[in-house]
Amino acid sequence: MFFIETKRIAVVIFGSLLLAVSLNFFLINANVYASGFAGAAQITSSVFEDYLNINLSTGILLLLFNIPVFILGWFKVGKGFTIYSIVSVIFATIFLEILPVISVSDDIILNAVVGGVIAGIGVGISLKLGASTGGMDIVAMVLSRLQDKPIGLYFLSLNGIIIVLAGILYKPENALYTMLALYITTAVIDMIHTRHEKVTAMIITRKADELQQAIHQKMVRGITILPAKGAYSKEDRNMLYLVITRYELYDLEAIIKEVDPHAFTNIVQTVGIFGFFRREGDNIA
Repeated sequence: MFFIETKRIAVVIFGSLLLAVSLNFFLINANVYASGFAGAAQITSSVFEDYLNINLSTGILLLLFNIPVFILGWFKVGKGFTIYSIVSVIFATIFLEILPVISVSDDIILNAVVGGVIAGIGVGISLKLGASTGGMDIVAMVLSRLQDKPIGLYFLSLNGIIIVLAGILYKPENALYTMLALYITTAVIDMIHTRHEKVTAMIITRKADELQQAIHQKMVRGITILPAKGAYSKEDRNMLYLVITRYELYDLEAIIKEVDPHAFTNIVQTVGIFGFFRREGDNIA
């Protein structure tokens, strides 16, 4: 378990480095904006510098924007998830302050494409290991649980505001290039991780009771246990059927490997759910 947590923290730090590279080497000087709180910090820094002649770095603003979000996430999302977010944002701030802001290319399209790809890889690998990059991840999760609407809706809303501001404060072309960068970032995240906010896991195992207990120690999710029988071996087994969020996928994989490495697991997309799906604040009888 120590190795798993160390690996997760290392990947989060590497993802923060990639985000900083994307901003400082490609997006900032091109006035093309990243997604989420990184983009909000970036555009705020540009406004302060270009309109008020006040130099506030993107890294410092990113950290300041996330402080109230960390408090919200600690109480509403979970301590473990929030700790990874704190690590991610702190290291992103450090890397943004250490790395120089340069222009690798004068081609704005190239900056938007490459910057979007690198940012998408940074966010995608963090999500794949069940960690958050902070900021909008936490806000969107809280709002999604309260309103029971897709997380992507809130990402779209914030990114829409960033795109509009880029077009108003600078040239309309900046809004278009920002849209391109955001689209590429989202596409890369989808390829590395999953675009679906909820997924269904079907686990065929000989250790149904042990696995059920281990899952419930880590996450609060309803599990249906069904009898199953191997068509070839004729052995009696059980199938655990549960729906989880994409942020819990890495934790589930780690639990299965630890309790029953020989279990067979099928993960499928979940387009929608009718009926009860536990949200923050729900009580389970």
